[in-house]
Amino acid sequence: MTKKRFAASVAQKILILIISVFVLSILTFAMSRLAPGDPLVSYYGDRVERMSAEEHAQAMERLGLDGPLTEQYGDWLKAAAQGDFGISFKYKQPVMTVISGRLLNTLLLGGVGFVLIFGLALLIAVVCAYRENTLLDRIICKVGTITSCIPEFWLSLVLILLFAVTWQLLPSSGAYDLGMSSSALSRAEHLVLPLTVVVLSHLWYYTYMLRNKLLEEIRQEYVLLARSKGLSRHKVMWKHCVRNMMPTMVSIMAISINHILGGTYIVEMVFSYPGIGTLSFESAKYHDYNMLMVLVIITGIIVIAGNMLGELISERIDHRMRDPEEVTDYA
Repeated sequence: MTKKRFAASVAQKILILIISVFVLSILTFAMSRLAPGDPLVSYYGDRVERMSAEEHAQAMERLGLDGPLTEQYGDWLKAAAQGDFGISFKYKQPVMTVISGRLLNTLLLGGVGFVLIFGLALLIAVVCAYRENTLLDRIICKVGTITSCIPEFWLSLVLILLFAVTWQLLPSSGAYDLGMSSSALSRAEHLVLPLTVVVLSHLWYYTYMLRNKLLEEIRQEYVLLARSKGLSRHKVMWKHCVRNMMPTMVSIMAISINHILGGTYIVEMVFSYPGIGTLSFESAKYHDYNMLMVLVIITGIIVIAGNMLGELISERIDHRMRDPEEVTDYA
């Protein structure tokens, strides 16, 4: 792919990203405000029940919730374009201030989990492909199938019961001990259980796909040709089969972002892990509109951008995914 075509492809994807985020913001804004419930409860708490109709109307006006939806969205969009996303109704602080304190926790849990999932998935897939239909392969397949069928919330509760309550080896909630936010050891201890759930819940699903793709590559004629030339099985596997599988793996990694991120959010809620997953649940529950808007947009950007980045990388790796004219030239 030429630099000009690559730049045009990147520009096109950025435009699609902007349009997608814009549409997502409209849908989220409309759905959140049409949902049943009183948003003033998040800001004023139990005092809402003692408010008169006049006081309630004044409170709605003060928070900018009294106008038509189109007017409210226009005001929010203008402020957001200037970097002002409003205040959190629940925390009484600027939205970005609250999110900045939680985003690192989610990126740490989700990022480390993502790397472990695909690193282990590739290694296990290679082992299974090496030992296809052997006892080891069958055991791995059976164990993997069982672990992938266990619901994340149930596995989380079992691990909390065993390691936090019964054996008291690991903490059951939080991201670090009180006053130990800068301690890597404290953060690592609090990551063990939620990270275990994130990895076990997704590992076999992606391992199985990579295993099947590797087995397809092993049965290709070029593998037989390479073996006939005297190349070892190890070299054929890593230098040919795994390399040829990379575009598929990159594509799987890209489309898996929303899957793994969704699982991370569930795990955060069960372990009371202070990340944006827990924050998203709270903002939806308490009608914290400003917070919910930003969290949905951040999640949408991560998912959409991840898919687009995976597509761009795959196009650079595999010439077959490029435009027809370039494939003809390459051939």
